[in-house]
Amino acid sequence: MNHNFESTRDIIIRTENWDDAVAFYGKTMGLPETYRSRTLVGFDTGAIQLFVEKGPQHGPVFEFLVADVQAAKHALLAARCKVVEEDATVPRCYLRDPYGVVFNLGQSRQ
Repeated sequence: MNHNFESTRDIIIRTENWDDAVAFYGKTMGLPETYRSRTLVGFDTGAIQLFVEKGPQHGPVFEFLVADVQAAKHALLAARCKVVEEDATVPRCYLRDPYGVVFNLGQSRQ
């Protein structure tokens, strides 16, 4: 089942208190803003890129990239992962592994 998973330096959190969270990371912590849309703001923390998304809260989401998202997703589901959220328009496929870690499965740039 080797799908050559490669992690990115991106972590995303989602919160309904979006304005407060954006102010916290940007003003209180002084993190430089690297991306902004109407529902998503990115901050450079040095080691990671932190994205704050507007919406219902979930825990932190890491990201892994693979060459074939669907094949990797099916292999992970067979290995007891569960789909948390999937949205083809983003595209996004959040999976929770058997140990509670949530990650996005994305398309590699290879």
